[in-house]
Amino acid sequence: MPTTATTGQPTVTTLTFEEREVLYAVGCGLSDAEVAAALALPGDAVAGHLARILAGLGLRDRSAAIVHAFDCGLVVPGHGPRETAGPVPRTTAGPVRAPRMRISVLGPLRAWRGQQPLDVGHLRQQAVLAALALCPDRTVSQQELLDGVWGMEPPITKVVPVYIYRLRKALRGEVSPDPVIQRDRYGYRLAPGAVEVDVTRMEGLVTAAAAAERAGELAEAVRVCSQALDLFRGELLAGLPGPFAELERLRLTERRIALVQRKLDWQLRLGRYAEAIAELWALAVAQPLNEPVAAMLMRALYRSGRQADALSVFDRTRRALADGLGMPPGPLLKRTHQMILRGDDADLGLARTAP
Repeated sequence: MPTTATTGQPTVTTLTFEEREVLYAVGCGLSDAEVAAALALPGDAVAGHLARILAGLGLRDRSAAIVHAFDCGLVVPGHGPRETAGPVPRTTAGPVRAPRMRISVLGPLRAWRGQQPLDVGHLRQQAVLAALALCPDRTVSQQELLDGVWGMEPPITKVVPVYIYRLRKALRGEVSPDPVIQRDRYGYRLAPGAVEVDVTRMEGLVTAAAAAERAGELAEAVRVCSQALDLFRGELLAGLPGPFAELERLRLTERRIALVQRKLDWQLRLGRYAEAIAELWALAVAQPLNEPVAAMLMRALYRSGRQADALSVFDRTRRALADGLGMPPGPLLKRTHQMILRGDDADLGLARTAP
Protein backbone atom coordinates (compact mmCIF):
# COMPACT_ATOMS: atom_id res chain seq x y z
CA MET A 1 0.00 0.00 0.00
CA PRO A 2 1.54 3.33 -0.96
CA THR A 3 2.25 5.74 1.83
CA THR A 4 1.78 8.93 -0.15
CA ALA A 5 -1.08 10.13 -2.27
CA THR A 6 -1.35 8.00 -5.36
CA THR A 7 -2.49 10.64 -7.81
CA GLY A 8 -0.27 13.42 -9.09
CA GLN A 9 2.65 15.10 -7.40
CA PRO A 10 2.52 15.05 -3.56
CA THR A 11 1.15 18.38 -2.34
CA VAL A 12 0.44 20.20 0.91
CA THR A 13 -1.67 22.99 -0.62
CA THR A 14 -4.84 21.48 0.87
CA LEU A 15 -3.45 21.96 4.40
CA THR A 16 -3.83 25.01 6.58
CA PHE A 17 -0.75 27.02 7.52
CA GLU A 18 -0.76 25.48 11.01
CA GLU A 19 -1.10 21.96 9.59
CA ARG A 20 1.86 22.60 7.27
CA GLU A 21 3.91 23.66 10.30
CA VAL A 22 2.92 20.45 12.11
CA LEU A 23 3.77 18.32 9.06
CA TYR A 24 7.14 20.07 8.75
CA ALA A 25 7.92 19.39 12.41
CA VAL A 26 6.83 15.75 12.12
CA GLY A 27 8.95 15.41 8.98
CA CYS A 28 11.92 16.68 10.99
CA GLY A 29 11.45 13.74 13.34
CA LEU A 30 10.00 15.61 16.34
CA SER A 31 7.73 13.84 18.81
CA ASP A 32 4.25 15.18 19.61
CA ALA A 33 5.57 16.82 22.78
CA GLU A 34 8.44 18.46 20.88
CA VAL A 35 6.07 19.69 18.17
CA ALA A 36 3.76 21.16 20.80
CA ALA A 37 6.66 22.93 22.51
CA ALA A 38 8.10 24.25 19.23
CA LEU A 39 4.77 25.58 17.94
CA ALA A 40 3.32 26.62 21.32
CA LEU A 41 0.35 24.30 20.87
CA PRO A 42 -1.67 22.51 23.56
CA GLY A 43 -0.28 19.04 24.22
CA ASP A 44 -3.34 17.21 22.87
CA ALA A 45 -3.71 19.43 19.78
CA VAL A 46 -0.83 17.87 17.84
CA ALA A 47 -2.48 14.46 17.59
CA GLY A 48 -5.63 16.07 16.21
CA HIS A 49 -3.69 18.05 13.63
CA LEU A 50 -1.78 14.95 12.57
CA ALA A 51 -4.99 12.94 12.20
CA ARG A 52 -6.44 15.62 9.91
CA ILE A 53 -3.19 15.73 7.90
CA LEU A 54 -3.22 11.96 7.36
CA ALA A 55 -6.87 12.00 6.33
CA GLY A 56 -6.50 15.03 4.07
CA LEU A 57 -3.46 13.63 2.22
CA GLY A 58 -4.57 10.00 2.17
CA LEU A 59 -1.61 8.82 4.23
CA ARG A 60 -1.45 5.69 6.35
CA ASP A 61 0.55 6.64 9.43
CA ARG A 62 3.17 8.94 10.94
CA SER A 63 5.99 7.30 8.98
CA ALA A 64 4.12 7.97 5.76
CA ALA A 65 3.74 11.60 6.81
CA ILE A 66 7.51 11.90 7.31
CA VAL A 67 8.17 10.48 3.85
CA HIS A 68 5.51 12.76 2.33
CA ALA A 69 7.18 15.80 3.91
CA PHE A 70 10.35 14.93 1.99
CA ASP A 71 8.53 13.97 -1.22
CA CYS A 72 6.67 17.25 -1.49
CA GLY A 73 9.74 19.33 -0.63
CA LEU A 74 8.42 20.63 2.67
CA VAL A 75 11.55 19.21 4.32
CA VAL A 76 14.70 19.38 2.19
CA PRO A 77 17.63 17.38 3.62
CA GLY A 78 20.45 19.70 4.59
CA HIS A 79 18.67 22.86 3.45
CA GLY A 80 15.89 23.35 6.00
CA PRO A 81 12.26 24.15 5.07
CA ARG A 82 11.12 26.06 2.05
CA GLU A 83 10.27 29.63 2.86
CA THR A 84 6.54 29.13 2.27
CA ALA A 85 6.37 26.32 4.77
CA GLY A 86 6.59 28.44 7.87
CA PRO A 87 9.67 27.27 9.73
CA VAL A 88 9.43 25.82 13.21
CA PRO A 89 10.85 28.33 15.72
CA ARG A 90 14.33 27.43 16.91
CA THR A 91 16.48 28.75 19.68
CA THR A 92 19.66 30.49 18.59
CA ALA A 93 23.10 30.21 20.13
CA GLY A 94 26.56 31.48 19.38
CA PRO A 95 28.97 29.38 17.34
CA VAL A 96 30.48 26.47 19.25
CA ARG A 97 33.36 24.39 17.95
CA ALA A 98 32.15 20.82 17.56
CA PRO A 99 34.22 18.04 19.12
CA ARG A 100 35.94 15.71 16.69
CA MET A 101 33.56 13.19 15.10
CA ARG A 102 34.71 9.57 14.86
CA ILE A 103 33.11 6.59 13.13
CA SER A 104 34.33 3.03 13.59
CA VAL A 105 33.57 0.28 11.06
CA LEU A 106 36.32 -2.20 12.03
CA GLY A 107 33.89 -4.00 14.30
CA PRO A 108 30.27 -3.17 15.19
CA LEU A 109 29.48 0.26 13.75
CA ARG A 110 29.98 2.99 16.36
CA ALA A 111 30.10 6.79 16.28
CA TRP A 112 31.39 9.34 18.80
CA ARG A 113 31.53 13.09 19.15
CA GLY A 114 34.64 13.59 21.23
CA GLN A 115 34.24 10.91 23.91
CA GLN A 116 30.44 10.94 23.74
CA PRO A 117 28.91 7.89 21.98
CA LEU A 118 26.13 8.69 19.51
CA ASP A 119 22.93 6.83 18.77
CA VAL A 120 22.90 6.31 14.99
CA GLY A 121 19.66 4.33 14.88
CA HIS A 122 18.65 0.83 13.91
CA LEU A 123 20.75 -1.60 11.86
CA ARG A 124 19.41 -0.59 8.44
CA GLN A 125 20.12 3.06 9.16
CA GLN A 126 23.58 2.10 10.45
CA ALA A 127 24.17 0.26 7.16
CA VAL A 128 23.51 3.51 5.26
CA LEU A 129 26.08 5.30 7.44
CA ALA A 130 28.59 2.46 6.97
CA ALA A 131 28.26 2.75 3.19
CA LEU A 132 29.11 6.46 3.36
CA ALA A 133 31.98 5.90 5.82
CA LEU A 134 33.54 3.19 3.63
CA CYS A 135 33.35 5.41 0.51
CA PRO A 136 35.02 8.51 1.99
CA ASP A 137 36.37 10.00 -1.22
CA ARG A 138 33.29 9.96 -3.41
CA THR A 139 29.56 10.56 -3.56
CA VAL A 140 27.28 7.55 -3.07
CA SER A 141 24.10 7.70 -5.11
CA GLN A 142 20.69 6.94 -3.68
CA GLN A 143 20.43 3.92 -6.00
CA GLU A 144 23.75 2.58 -4.70
CA LEU A 145 22.45 2.88 -1.16
CA LEU A 146 19.24 1.08 -2.09
CA ASP A 147 21.13 -1.73 -3.85
CA GLY A 148 23.81 -2.01 -1.17
CA VAL A 149 21.60 -1.90 1.91
CA TRP A 150 18.34 -3.48 0.70
CA GLY A 151 19.59 -5.65 -2.16
CA MET A 152 16.83 -7.45 -4.02
CA GLU A 153 14.13 -6.25 -1.58
CA PRO A 154 13.98 -2.46 -1.96
CA PRO A 155 11.66 -0.51 0.37
CA ILE A 156 8.26 0.53 -0.90
CA THR A 157 8.79 4.11 0.25
CA LYS A 158 11.56 6.66 -0.21
CA VAL A 159 13.29 5.95 3.08
CA VAL A 160 16.85 6.95 2.13
CA PRO A 161 16.22 10.72 2.55
CA VAL A 162 14.54 9.99 5.89
CA TYR A 163 17.52 7.93 7.10
CA ILE A 164 19.94 10.60 5.88
CA TYR A 165 18.00 13.26 7.76
CA ARG A 166 18.03 11.20 10.97
CA LEU A 167 21.75 10.49 10.62
CA ARG A 168 22.45 14.18 10.05
CA LYS A 169 20.55 15.00 13.19
CA ALA A 170 22.34 12.31 15.23
CA LEU A 171 25.80 13.25 13.98
CA ARG A 172 25.43 17.01 14.00
CA GLY A 173 23.78 17.35 17.40
CA GLU A 174 23.29 20.87 18.70
CA VAL A 175 26.82 22.24 18.51
CA SER A 176 27.59 22.44 14.78
CA PRO A 177 25.51 24.29 12.16
CA ASP A 178 26.97 22.30 9.26
CA PRO A 179 25.67 18.86 8.25
CA VAL A 180 28.16 16.00 8.51
CA ILE A 181 26.48 14.35 5.52
CA GLN A 182 26.43 16.47 2.37
CA ARG A 183 24.20 16.12 -0.67
CA ASP A 184 24.92 17.03 -4.27
CA ARG A 185 23.25 16.24 -7.59
CA TYR A 186 24.72 12.73 -7.58
CA GLY A 187 23.96 11.58 -4.02
CA TYR A 188 25.41 11.75 -0.53
CA ARG A 189 28.86 11.79 1.07
CA LEU A 190 30.52 12.56 4.39
CA ALA A 191 31.74 16.14 4.49
CA PRO A 192 35.51 16.16 3.82
CA GLY A 193 37.47 16.53 7.05
CA ALA A 194 34.37 16.38 9.25
CA VAL A 195 34.71 12.76 10.36
CA GLU A 196 37.62 10.50 11.26
CA VAL A 197 36.91 6.93 10.09
CA ASP A 198 38.99 4.16 11.68
CA VAL A 199 39.53 2.32 8.39
CA THR A 200 41.20 5.46 6.96
CA ARG A 201 43.46 5.67 10.00
CA MET A 202 44.26 1.97 9.65
CA GLU A 203 45.36 2.39 6.03
CA GLY A 204 47.51 5.38 7.02
CA LEU A 205 49.30 3.25 9.62
CA VAL A 206 49.82 0.48 7.05
CA THR A 207 51.46 2.99 4.71
CA ALA A 208 53.72 4.17 7.54
CA ALA A 209 54.67 0.57 8.37
CA ALA A 210 55.60 -0.10 4.74
CA ALA A 211 57.76 3.04 4.71
CA ALA A 212 59.54 1.83 7.85
CA GLU A 213 60.21 -1.51 6.18
CA ARG A 214 61.70 0.18 3.12
CA ALA A 215 63.95 2.18 5.45
CA GLY A 216 65.16 -1.05 7.04
CA GLU A 217 63.44 -0.32 10.37
CA LEU A 218 61.61 -3.61 10.87
CA ALA A 219 61.01 -3.11 14.59
CA GLU A 220 59.24 0.17 13.84
CA ALA A 221 57.27 -1.52 11.05
CA VAL A 222 56.08 -4.18 13.52
CA ARG A 223 55.10 -1.54 16.08
CA VAL A 224 53.09 0.57 13.62
CA CYS A 225 51.45 -2.47 12.02
CA SER A 226 50.39 -3.64 15.50
CA GLN A 227 48.72 -0.27 16.02
CA ALA A 228 46.79 -0.76 12.77
CA LEU A 229 45.67 -4.23 13.83
CA ASP A 230 44.55 -2.92 17.24
CA LEU A 231 41.87 -0.89 15.44
CA PHE A 232 40.06 -4.13 14.55
CA ARG A 233 37.68 -4.95 17.41
CA GLY A 234 35.26 -7.80 17.12
CA GLU A 235 32.98 -8.88 14.30
CA LEU A 236 33.26 -6.51 11.37
CA LEU A 237 30.07 -4.48 10.71
CA ALA A 238 28.30 -6.83 13.10
CA GLY A 239 24.65 -7.41 12.22
CA LEU A 240 24.48 -4.88 9.39
CA PRO A 241 22.22 -6.08 6.55
CA GLY A 242 22.70 -5.90 2.79
CA PRO A 243 25.14 -6.93 0.06
CA PHE A 244 27.45 -3.96 0.65
CA ALA A 245 28.07 -4.84 4.30
CA GLU A 246 28.60 -8.50 3.41
CA LEU A 247 31.20 -7.69 0.75
CA GLU A 248 32.97 -5.24 3.05
CA ARG A 249 33.09 -7.86 5.81
CA LEU A 250 34.88 -10.21 3.43
CA ARG A 251 37.23 -7.50 2.15
CA LEU A 252 38.17 -6.21 5.59
CA THR A 253 38.64 -9.74 6.93
CA GLU A 254 41.08 -10.48 4.12
CA ARG A 255 42.78 -7.15 4.78
CA ARG A 256 43.27 -8.01 8.43
CA ILE A 257 44.68 -11.46 7.66
CA ALA A 258 47.13 -9.96 5.16
CA LEU A 259 48.29 -7.42 7.77
CA VAL A 260 48.76 -10.11 10.40
CA GLN A 261 50.87 -12.14 7.97
CA ARG A 262 52.93 -9.08 7.10
CA LYS A 263 53.61 -8.26 10.75
CA LEU A 264 54.50 -11.87 11.57
CA ASP A 265 56.90 -12.05 8.64
CA TRP A 266 58.69 -8.96 9.96
CA GLN A 267 58.86 -10.53 13.43
CA LEU A 268 60.42 -13.68 11.99
CA ARG A 269 62.96 -11.63 10.06
CA LEU A 270 63.86 -9.96 13.36
CA GLY A 271 64.28 -13.36 15.02
CA ARG A 272 61.31 -12.87 17.36
CA TYR A 273 60.14 -16.46 16.99
CA ALA A 274 58.60 -16.89 20.45
CA GLU A 275 56.47 -13.75 19.94
CA ALA A 276 55.23 -14.96 16.57
CA ILE A 277 54.51 -18.63 17.30
CA ALA A 278 51.36 -18.17 19.41
CA GLU A 279 49.76 -15.82 16.88
CA LEU A 280 50.81 -18.05 13.98
CA TRP A 281 49.23 -21.08 15.67
CA ALA A 282 45.93 -19.20 16.11
CA LEU A 283 45.99 -17.99 12.51
CA ALA A 284 46.83 -21.46 11.19
CA VAL A 285 43.86 -22.95 13.07
CA ALA A 286 41.54 -20.23 11.70
CA GLN A 287 43.01 -20.54 8.17
CA PRO A 288 43.91 -24.25 7.77
CA LEU A 289 44.36 -23.90 3.97
CA ASN A 290 46.59 -20.82 4.18
CA GLU A 291 49.95 -22.14 2.97
CA PRO A 292 52.02 -18.96 3.61
CA VAL A 293 50.88 -18.99 7.25
CA ALA A 294 51.73 -22.68 7.60
CA ALA A 295 55.16 -22.06 6.08
CA MET A 296 55.86 -19.19 8.48
CA LEU A 297 54.78 -21.32 11.45
CA MET A 298 57.05 -24.15 10.31
CA ARG A 299 59.99 -21.77 10.04
CA ALA A 300 59.34 -20.22 13.45
CA LEU A 301 59.04 -23.62 15.12
CA TYR A 302 62.19 -24.92 13.44
CA ARG A 303 64.22 -21.89 14.47
CA SER A 304 62.93 -22.35 18.03
CA GLY A 305 64.38 -25.88 18.08
CA ARG A 306 61.03 -27.63 17.48
CA GLN A 307 61.71 -29.48 14.24
CA ALA A 308 59.19 -32.27 14.96
CA ASP A 309 56.42 -29.73 15.55
CA ALA A 310 57.36 -27.94 12.35
CA LEU A 311 57.08 -31.17 10.35
CA SER A 312 53.74 -32.00 11.99
CA VAL A 313 52.40 -28.62 10.76
CA PHE A 314 53.37 -29.64 7.23
CA ASP A 315 51.58 -33.01 7.56
CA ARG A 316 48.42 -31.41 8.97
CA THR A 317 48.35 -28.74 6.25
CA ARG A 318 48.97 -31.33 3.54
CA ARG A 319 45.98 -33.37 4.76
CA ALA A 320 43.79 -30.25 5.00
CA LEU A 321 44.63 -29.30 1.42
CA ALA A 322 43.90 -32.81 0.19
CA ASP A 323 40.59 -33.07 2.06
CA GLY A 324 39.41 -29.52 1.44
CA LEU A 325 40.67 -28.79 -2.07
CA GLY A 326 41.90 -32.12 -3.42
CA MET A 327 45.30 -30.52 -4.02
CA PRO A 328 48.87 -31.22 -2.91
CA PRO A 329 50.96 -28.60 -1.09
CA GLY A 330 52.24 -25.76 -3.24
CA PRO A 331 55.87 -24.89 -4.02
CA LEU A 332 56.33 -22.61 -0.97
CA LEU A 333 55.21 -25.25 1.52
CA LYS A 334 57.17 -28.01 -0.19
CA ARG A 335 60.33 -25.91 -0.30
CA THR A 336 60.03 -25.02 3.40
CA HIS A 337 59.47 -28.70 4.24
CA GLN A 338 62.58 -29.77 2.31
CA MET A 339 64.73 -27.03 3.85
CA ILE A 340 63.72 -28.14 7.35
CA LEU A 341 64.45 -31.78 6.53
CA ARG A 342 67.89 -30.77 5.26
CA GLY A 343 68.53 -28.38 8.14
CA ASP A 344 69.18 -25.65 5.58
CA ASP A 345 69.02 -22.56 7.80
CA ALA A 346 70.40 -20.15 5.23
CA ASP A 347 67.65 -20.80 2.71
CA LEU A 348 64.89 -20.20 5.25
CA GLY A 349 65.51 -16.48 4.82
CA LEU A 350 65.25 -15.64 8.52
CA ALA A 351 67.55 -13.70 10.77
CA ARG A 352 69.14 -15.70 13.58
CA THR A 353 68.25 -14.73 17.12
CA ALA A 354 70.80 -12.34 18.56
CA PRO A 355 72.99 -13.97 21.25
